[in-house]
Amino acid sequence: MGKKGNKKHSKSKKEQAPVKIKLLEETAFKNLHTKKGDNRTAIWIKNSHLAYEIELKKLQIELMKLQSSMKATGKRILAIFEGRDAAGKGGTIKRIIAHLNPRNTKVIALTKPNETEISQWYFQRYIPHLPAAGEIVIFDRSWYNRAMVEPVMGFCTDEQNKRFLKDVPLLEEMLVKDGIKLFKFYFSVSKEVQKERFDSRKKDPLKQYKLSPVDNLAQEYWHNYSIRKFQMLSETNRTIAPWTIIRSDVKKQARLNCMKFILSQMDYEGKLPRKELAPDPKIVVSGIDELKHMEDNLMHPEKLHG
Repeated sequence: MGKKGNKKHSKSKKEQAPVKIKLLEETAFKNLHTKKGDNRTAIWIKNSHLAYEIELKKLQIELMKLQSSMKATGKRILAIFEGRDAAGKGGTIKRIIAHLNPRNTKVIALTKPNETEISQWYFQRYIPHLPAAGEIVIFDRSWYNRAMVEPVMGFCTDEQNKRFLKDVPLLEEMLVKDGIKLFKFYFSVSKEVQKERFDSRKKDPLKQYKLSPVDNLAQEYWHNYSIRKFQMLSETNRTIAPWTIIRSDVKKQARLNCMKFILSQMDYEGKLPRKELAPDPKIVVSGIDELKHMEDNLMHPEKLHG
């Protein structure tokens, strides 16, 4: 009886699936020097993840220095985040604003326009959200919806799309000349990684709010989006308001390098040495270099980045 019972017990133990626990970000960093104790459990994590958390904390402190300096000098930042669905824009924004003063930090993610807004000048609903002195404003998707999503999905006419591409450089030139520091980020994710992230959203209950009816269409219309991206960069990558491409197949590196790029472009008190804020050129690519890459590979779409 005893032996039989042991077999059953060992079988049920075997059948139990291992419990997967995802640590909250910064947990490893906070507990790095915690001493062993009876009420503590040791958890092994990758050294690369710990290095990421240490670097992230360093850059978040730099962003706090930047914000403090901006409040004193009245500088203004407008950062536009664009890219395909599941490219990692939201996760990067979340890390950027994590420790900033919310009174001087705004994230704008507008829903689809209502009837009144449809009848207005296209840029009108964005203008009230532009930064005041000392503010950092982030557009999680922006007026560039009219350059990619709207024409691909049939939400605007060809005429509206063409007019937008001619008008937006003029608007951005006015903003920059008025003293706003404008960042335009395009997060570039590969088709394979995008699909993996869509599949992950379906399985993870904490990510299901991100699911949208256009997720599958993003894969189906992949090449249409590539064409629109090329048009957008060709028409709107100007010296006064250039695009910065963030290769985002590896989310953690995309986040760190986007933050480094912002910090490297700003002057503020107590700034770290330049080499500590230098972005990786394999991850942060200029709009000009991305256009050249696209021109060289237009006949080989499989070689194009997202």
